[in-house]
Amino acid sequence: MLNMRRFVKGVDEPVWVEVLNAARKEREDWRAITVEEMLLEEKRPEFDFEGRFIAELDGKVSGIVHAHVDKLRKDRKGFIRFGVIPEFRGRGIEQQLIETALRELRVRGMTTAQAGADSKEGDHIQLLEALEFKHVRVGSMMEIDFANVSRNIGENKEVAIRPLQKDLEEDIKLFNWLDNETFKEHFDFRPSTLEEIRHFLFSDPRLQEQEVFFALLDGETVGCIGVGIDEKYNLEKKVKAGEILTIGVLKAYRRTGIGARLMLHGLETLKAKGMTRALLGVDDYNPTKAIRLYEKVGFRAKKKDFTFEREL
Repeated sequence: MLNMRRFVKGVDEPVWVEVLNAARKEREDWRAITVEEMLLEEKRPEFDFEGRFIAELDGKVSGIVHAHVDKLRKDRKGFIRFGVIPEFRGRGIEQQLIETALRELRVRGMTTAQAGADSKEGDHIQLLEALEFKHVRVGSMMEIDFANVSRNIGENKEVAIRPLQKDLEEDIKLFNWLDNETFKEHFDFRPSTLEEIRHFLFSDPRLQEQEVFFALLDGETVGCIGVGIDEKYNLEKKVKAGEILTIGVLKAYRRTGIGARLMLHGLETLKAKGMTRALLGVDDYNPTKAIRLYEKVGFRAKKKDFTFEREL
């Protein structure tokens, strides 16, 4: 018999982490997390503790789902994140998890539900489509080997680069402003807050090393890039990979080589730290056509992710 029960805060964290790691261990972009990291993630300003459920089949924990409501979003969109331990898949548990999450989001006043699936998770894709979710977006996880980085690709050599100084409040506010200005046209955008930016800079449990750089042209700050290294990911995957965490250029300055200049600087920074490759995620439908820049530099798609939505 399948039983759905609510997550009990302060009790179920080890169970949640165990299921999450087992359910996602086959994904290329996943590395095992700890309870401590989970608790740090929960301190994100937008995080809401409600809406988490655990599935038990014949008394054995088999799956989890979070009907997540972003506390800072003004639109009524909720997000469904679910996982089932491999040995329990194919028994209808995934559908029960999603339907439980849909009911929860309705109760909480959401009007749209969003869920995602890795391109290799064909069963999840079929299930979401059967539950009347519509495919709305494609994203790519891209990778580059530093031996294959292309240079002289039109990078603006008049651009100066300076690091964000984390002890300067003005720099944190500038980064927050740039983040909002450069991403406001993007799918699912909502303005980030200073508290979120501080969490990103100082409290992200995944990143043991992280840096942000500003691009300056004629004395004006016109863009930024953030890079980081998840040492635990590298240990688990047996690689030396850094990440491009964010990159953006103000609309008035796009297509002038500033993005290329920032990207090459970010890659050089990671290489100087001993990395041999870099990863990034991108919305294939990004209105800035950023994926073209990444391909020009030498990034290649490693896998695809699909986003689905349905009205509630």
